Amino acid sequence: MDLSDRAVGIREGEELDVQKVGEFLKDSISGLSGDLVVEQFPSGFSNLTYLIRVGHREMVLRRPPFGRKAKSAHDMGREYRILSALDGVYPYTPTPLLYTEDAGVMGCPFYVMERIPGIILRKELPRGLDLTPGQGRALCHRLMDVLCELHAIDYKAVGLHDFGKPEGYVRRQVEGWSERYRQARTPDAPTFESFMKWLAERIPGESSRYSVIHNDYKFDNVVLSLQDPLKIIGVLDWEMATIGDPLMDLGCSLAYWVHPSDSPGVQAASMMVTHMPGLLTRREMVERYALTSGLALTLEDFEFYYCFGIFRVAVILQQIYYRYYHGQTRDKRFAMLIFSSHIIDEELRKQIPGLE
Repeated sequence: MDLSDRAVGIREGEELDVQKVGEFLKDSISGLSGDLVVEQFPSGFSNLTYLIRVGHREMVLRRPPFGRKAKSAHDMGREYRILSALDGVYPYTPTPLLYTEDAGVMGCPFYVMERIPGIILRKELPRGLDLTPGQGRALCHRLMDVLCELHAIDYKAVGLHDFGKPEGYVRRQVEGWSERYRQARTPDAPTFESFMKWLAERIPGESSRYSVIHNDYKFDNVVLSLQDPLKIIGVLDWEMATIGDPLMDLGCSLAYWVHPSDSPGVQAASMMVTHMPGLLTRREMVERYALTSGLALTLEDFEFYYCFGIFRVAVILQQIYYRYYHGQTRDKRFAMLIFSSHIIDEELRKQIPGLE
């Protein structure tokens, strides 16, 4: 049974000019011959991801979404740069092939990379894949270990010294994501004002721990081997990567980590398969990260980072919902995102007693 992640037909309004794209790719990448076939990966709410087949070769094309976009988001050149810097250093990045800002091809910058065929875990396990509790636990360990490998890279040595501004990173994140939410809020969305005030008052002191951070590290952004599903062979979706505090990366990762004991609303909104028997709890994930990284860290120390991560999920979903609310996208999946924002608002109020 083929367990590999599959592309499907292209959503209405997100079509590419196959002739233009095909001509450009054949002129830019040596050895391409044959008819070009374009499909779309159906998951993901941000940058659009297409499967490109030319003969027997498979590649992946990434471009920004249609409609209004956050000012600092969807920088294709930045995403291509970090893939290029980590190529050969971090063995999980797809090989980048080309980047262009030629608006004549599709009206926006885009890049192309090699495809990493494999298994991607989403809300449920792919049909035909069964993991025992012991295997699930081992996979969680590997997930944290691969993240620690990223955080251990000397970002200056790979030419990323100017890729971000690590000093003051946490404060800029709190202030920036708060402002993004205010800009994207629609009349039917919660305000989050009391929580944003809570965050601003609890920003930790300046850290000396700076590293490459992925900023969207979770199950559906890692690729598992078809031969050994406990082996991670790829890490995808680098659009929010930067240089900053690795604990912010961990907090944003665990914001997606839903327990079977979490509220029904949270479980219904879950986008990950983290409810499987045997998978680590959030506390155990933090403990594994601390063990592998060598950092002294407890879940209680981690409250700020985890709560920020939950809030950031709400902002990302609201930015996407904003485009749907204002008719800038026809993707009907986005209509339900407003309910996730309200669920997150309720959960933060449970997590932090006393929020207004």
